[in-house]
Amino acid sequence: MQEIHIQEIEGVRIGQAENRDAATGCTVVLCPEGAAAGLDVRGGGPASRESELLKPVAAADRIHAVVLSGGSAFGLDAAGGVMRWLEEQGIGFDTGAAKVPLVCASCLYDLTVGSCTVRPDAAMGYAACEGAARGNYQDGCFGAGTGASVGKYRGMGQAMKTGIGSYGVQLGALKVGAVVAVNALGDVFDWKTGRQAAGLLTPEHSAFLSTEEEMYKSIQVVRNKFVGNTTIGAVITNGSFTKTEMNKIAAMAQNGMVRAIRPVNTTADGDSLYALSVGRVEADLDVVGTLAARVVAEAILRAVDRATGLDGLPARRDLGWA
Repeated sequence: MQEIHIQEIEGVRIGQAENRDAATGCTVVLCPEGAAAGLDVRGGGPASRESELLKPVAAADRIHAVVLSGGSAFGLDAAGGVMRWLEEQGIGFDTGAAKVPLVCASCLYDLTVGSCTVRPDAAMGYAACEGAARGNYQDGCFGAGTGASVGKYRGMGQAMKTGIGSYGVQLGALKVGAVVAVNALGDVFDWKTGRQAAGLLTPEHSAFLSTEEEMYKSIQVVRNKFVGNTTIGAVITNGSFTKTEMNKIAAMAQNGMVRAIRPVNTTADGDSLYALSVGRVEADLDVVGTLAARVVAEAILRAVDRATGLDGLPARRDLGWA
């Protein structure tokens, strides 16, 4: 097995656009030839678009793009710009009268970082597509990861800055990769060692606290934990699978989130993970699903390691813990 860059998987182009001053942005995964796709949603507060397309009973068997966006549900507007760009390229589902691009989208809540009134819109979604044509994807505080943060159980004063991360591997002819924007309520852990890598800080930012242990201090009902949550991402493979099989791979890939984030899938998170098949390599579903969990866990760690501080939130490297 060897590491590859996420952009080395043929059949996809990934691009980003962001407003760094407002601390928000979007990342687009373009599949010009279409992709069989699945989706696994485990968080209690998702913001999504066209997710019904990915159910096995839906007629469409391929989609043309996935948008990962900041801005909470406002950020779903970015998908409109992606549709316009794809239509201009002649890409879409042929209805006879017009080709309709099939674009799925999920958003994370970054309104507590930067400006809460500036959100990804159609213009930003279009710009991300132009970025994909140039191959401008990079890990860190870019695209959907621009305003991402973690460790928010005690409020933003004890939270940390994260971003978006990617990781890919090749096993023979098979390629599997993931891109994940990390914006969890909880803490991030190195899946290989079990050590905390980011998350809830002490008030003076001198050490980590455990979000789990802080939660266990009281069973009092907290009505609103929406201080900025949801981890979203996409797994991409050149393995040949159906939409139904990709839904299973998406579910297995979510185990990567479970390895790397605690707590995860809470009512205050909208954790959503897409899985896209863009190739023709024959491969075992369970092998690909297991690899998918691995690359998701590592992509989450990369999002932490490549982040830089923003809007008063320190990143791991700013604290000297990288």
